[in-house]
Amino acid sequence: MITPFEVIETIKMIQEENLDIRTITMGISLRDCSHLDGNISRKKIYEKIVRNAENLVKVGEDIEKEYGIPIKNKRISVTPISLVAESCDEENYIKYAETLDKAAHAIGVNFIGGFSALVHKGFTKGDHKLINSIPEALKNTKLVCSSVNVASTKSGINMDAVEEMGRIIKKTAELTADAGGLGCAKLVVFANAVEDNPFMAGAFHGIGEPECVINVGVSGPGAVKCALEKVKGCDFGIVADTIKKTAFKITRMGQLVAIEASKRLCVQFGIVDLSLAPTPAVGDSVAYILEEMGLEKCGAHGTTAALALLNDAVKKGGVMASSYVGGLSGAFIPVSEDAGMIDAVIKGALTIEKLEAMTCVCSVGLDMIAVPGDTSAETISAIIADESAIGIVNNKTTAVRIIPVPGKHVGDIVQFGGLLGSGPVMAVNKFSSADFIRRGGRIPAPIQSLRN
Repeated sequence: MITPFEVIETIKMIQEENLDIRTITMGISLRDCSHLDGNISRKKIYEKIVRNAENLVKVGEDIEKEYGIPIKNKRISVTPISLVAESCDEENYIKYAETLDKAAHAIGVNFIGGFSALVHKGFTKGDHKLINSIPEALKNTKLVCSSVNVASTKSGINMDAVEEMGRIIKKTAELTADAGGLGCAKLVVFANAVEDNPFMAGAFHGIGEPECVINVGVSGPGAVKCALEKVKGCDFGIVADTIKKTAFKITRMGQLVAIEASKRLCVQFGIVDLSLAPTPAVGDSVAYILEEMGLEKCGAHGTTAALALLNDAVKKGGVMASSYVGGLSGAFIPVSEDAGMIDAVIKGALTIEKLEAMTCVCSVGLDMIAVPGDTSAETISAIIADESAIGIVNNKTTAVRIIPVPGKHVGDIVQFGGLLGSGPVMAVNKFSSADFIRRGGRIPAPIQSLRN
C-alpha cells in the first residue's frame, strides 16, 4: 500500500530533483513489410508505424497530466532495416531512412531508431548497403537514429566492420559539418547490443521481440544525489542501501507508467530500463552522484569504484520494483549530456582513457564524446575495438557514440542543443593504430563464451 508520505516524497523528487520518465518507446516489428519492390515495402512500413503508434504521443501526454509524472520523450524502435530492406534490389537504403523520418514526423515522436545492422559475425549484402547508406541517411533526416552491432561475446569482434565504421563515422561528420557533425550523435556502434533497449540512439526492435511492445526508460540522477546528501560521511554499506531504496522508488514510477501506457495502447508491456540517464540540466548528473560519494571531481582516482557501486545498487534496487527489467539498466556516462562530466573534462579531471576504464562497470560505454575533426578513421575504429573488447570479455553491452567535430580542436566547445547538450572537444592518443586496424578479419570470441 502506498502511504501519503511516499506520495509526497515522489512529488518532491519530481518537482525538485529532476525525476522523470525519460522515454516511452514503442517497438514495432517490420518483418512483414519486406517486399521485392522497395516502394511497396516502404509504403507498408509507413502505414504500419502510423497505424500502431498514432496514439503514442497523446497517451504519453494524458498519463503526464493525470499522474503528474513528466515523460520527456516518446519514441519508436523498429526491426533493423537491413533485415527488412534486403529483399529489394535497390543500391542503397536512404529512402527507407526517409520513410522512417516521415512516419516519425507524422506521429509526433522525438526519435525513431532501427536504421540498424547486426554484423558481429559478418556481413550480408543488405548489411553492406545499410552501413554505406548511414552518412547520407543521417544527413537527410532529423529523427532517425542508426546503430550497428560489430561484436558479441559469442562471436568475437568483426574487425572488418570496426574498420568500416571508423570511415562511416568520419563521413557522417563531414556531411553534417554545418551542425557540428550532429549526424554522429544519432549513430551508435555496439558490442552485445540488446533487443529491447528503449534509449536512443541505439534502440531497435530485436528479432526475438513480439509484434508490438511498450518499453519504458526511467531516469533520476538528481533524486539519487539528493538522497546521498542525507547520508554524507556514512560508510559504503549505507550508501549502497540508500541508492537501492531510491532506485526502487524511481522504478516503481516507471512500472506504473509502463503498465498504464500498455493498457491504453492495447500493446504488450515489455520492460522497464533502470538506467540513470543524465541531462545537461543542473542537478541531473551522474558525475555529481559520484562526487557526492566523496570524489573532489569525477575522474579522480576512485571514480571507477564509485561508479561500480552506483551501477550495482541501481540494479539491485530497481529489479525488485518491476515485473520485467531489461534494456541496458545501469548508469549512463555521456559527456555532452551530463553537466558534471562536462565540467570534469574542462577542468582536466576526466580523459577518454579514464572514461574507457569506467565503461567496464557502467551501463553502456563511450557516449557523446566530441573529438578533434582531424581524428583519423583508424583511430576512431581503434576506439571502437577497445570498447568492443571490454564488452565481449565482460559479457556486457558496450557502445561508442563519438563525434569527430569538423574544424574543431581540443578544448573547443561544441553546442549540439536540446537533450544532446554541449561538450568540450577531448584529446585522443596521438599515436597511430592504422596497421592494427588494417589487419581485418575477426578477433575470436573469448574463452568466456564457452558456457554450454
